[in-house]
Amino acid sequence: MRGTSAALQPPADATAPVRHPEAPAPGELLGAHYGQCFGCGDEQPHGLHLQARAGEGVSLTAEFTVKAAHQGAPGLAHGGVLATALDETLGSLTWLLRTIAVTGRLETDFVRPVPVGAVLHLQAEVTAVAGRKIYATATGRVGGPDGPLAVRADALFVEVKVDHFIDNGRQEEIQAAMNDPDQARRARAFEVNP
Repeated sequence: MRGTSAALQPPADATAPVRHPEAPAPGELLGAHYGQCFGCGDEQPHGLHLQARAGEGVSLTAEFTVKAAHQGAPGLAHGGVLATALDETLGSLTWLLRTIAVTGRLETDFVRPVPVGAVLHLQAEVTAVAGRKIYATATGRVGGPDGPLAVRADALFVEVKVDHFIDNGRQEEIQAAMNDPDQARRARAFEVNP
């Protein structure tokens, strides 16, 4: 039985999300926001290498293949890895709002086991915005975008300034990201929730 906590219920004065005019076009691959990100980074050998695509409105789809390094029980994805996939997918929605935000709360339901070798097909959307709070929901299915439901989550993200990352991150990584000669990669490292 699913029950979302009161903290994830948008207030009565929440508004519908509005896709930013400069958001990636529907169908566009979002790419990694940071090469070392465990969720989407291509430089993480055991990361999820999650691939997200912009959808219509303030929605997106994503997928990742469960590898042996992602196991909990023998042959099955670790629940924490599945929660990470949901969090990464939900966090990627901020690209469509062009807002820097971090996860404030994530509630996850594990519906069925996800075997190693399976592709988890994720769908996410922003459902409401109230001031700095962004409410979103996501599902993960195995066997295809319309396959059996495996995991789902509701989340609350909170808009922050870039200083949140600069002031709290490890300085070596912050400096390396800021010194990246690729201007687009340098900007992307601080534009989506890590």
